[in-house]
Amino acid sequence: MALSSEVTSVLNEQINKELYSSYLYLTFADYYDDRGLKGFANWYEIQAKEEMDHALAIRRYLLDNDFKPTMEAIAKPDKTFESDLAPLEAGLEHEEYVTSLIHHCYEVAHEQHDVRTMKFLDWFVEEQGEEETNARDMITNMKLFGCDPKGLYDLDREYQARTYVQSASLNL
Repeated sequence: MALSSEVTSVLNEQINKELYSSYLYLTFADYYDDRGLKGFANWYEIQAKEEMDHALAIRRYLLDNDFKPTMEAIAKPDKTFESDLAPLEAGLEHEEYVTSLIHHCYEVAHEQHDVRTMKFLDWFVEEQGEEETNARDMITNMKLFGCDPKGLYDLDREYQARTYVQSASLNL
């Protein structure tokens, strides 16, 4: 069964949204790098790679289902930050937005009785739950420990230890 035009349309749009997310997280990384917080920068550089992986996985899904994706222009991120907490709060807001986009894709697939696409999107639904939890935890940690130079240093060191691991679930 071929994918419907409604499903291919929302998935193609989601590729662009995931690429924008990658761009956005690179601006977060740049903010923290400029502040000398290499660990926070590392965290968001890895986030940017993960968002790129998400875009590539959706692209691959479309290609494997005989649909040629259309790459659109990626909007320039327009966020500026006045504090070390601000990118973290913007990150949570953005993850909640992405969750709504994934849910919309799922809803369209459900309306089209496209079980295969719903199963494909299950991984993204679970991933978004993890992303929102991580974003909330980072905000909590910053509020608890980030006001103290030693606490901020410790958080930065913790985030520096994060390494990029491509998800085997995405079959890239």
